[in-house]
Amino acid sequence: MRVLVVLPTYNEAENIGAILAAVRASVPGASVLVVDDSSPDGTAELAEKAAADLGSIEVLRRGAKNGLGPAYREGFRWGLGRGYEAFVEMDSDFSHDPGALPELLAALGDGVELVIGSRYIPGGSIPNWSLLRRLISRFGNIYAKLLLGLGVEDSTAGYRVYAASLLGRLDLDRVRADSYGFQIEMTYLTRQAGAGIVEVPIHFVDRVAGTSKMSTFTVTEAFTLVTGWGLRRMLWPRKGPRRDLR
Repeated sequence: MRVLVVLPTYNEAENIGAILAAVRASVPGASVLVVDDSSPDGTAELAEKAAADLGSIEVLRRGAKNGLGPAYREGFRWGLGRGYEAFVEMDSDFSHDPGALPELLAALGDGVELVIGSRYIPGGSIPNWSLLRRLISRFGNIYAKLLLGLGVEDSTAGYRVYAASLLGRLDLDRVRADSYGFQIEMTYLTRQAGAGIVEVPIHFVDRVAGTSKMSTFTVTEAFTLVTGWGLRRMLWPRKGPRRDLR
């Protein structure tokens, strides 16, 4: 199975070399695509330097900071055009343990086209989070699960694996969310497409180096989009994800 790990980056100079080495050690046969949004701290240059040492790493430079969703969509399109069969989403700040990659990849197949690294199933954890952050995250996941009928516990999780067969069926150009709402939207589209989803427990930790990209906008965007999709789903039920999300 040809695997592409997609790493969106913006100002990750403190982490990029170490995370690329850790990914290579965990899944030696995988390729990596760093999608960098013109980081002023030299992230792209450091990634290219690591690529020369580690091999099978490409750097895709984008002209501006345009958000998580667009970065992943561009990375997926890049990989689909080159025949990759499995696509990994993960953060570049070690909040997602590269050591979990073999287990996540092993869960793909036999009808499963999306594997979610879940914090909210037995065996998953989020150590060192404040009570307020836990409540916001749990409420967001429960809200999305109920309104959209997702059937998963952690639809906001950003550590996941998609099968190329699924991404090829989705219209990536019509995905609306730019920030962390992207994860919910992709889960919803996957469910609407009839694809199998499985959750694998992970331990999620806060970044040690660099600055968090989470903001009030990310929460507001996700809440607004989920509410709109949920209302349309209840008031005007239709078949197919693209009509649901218009």
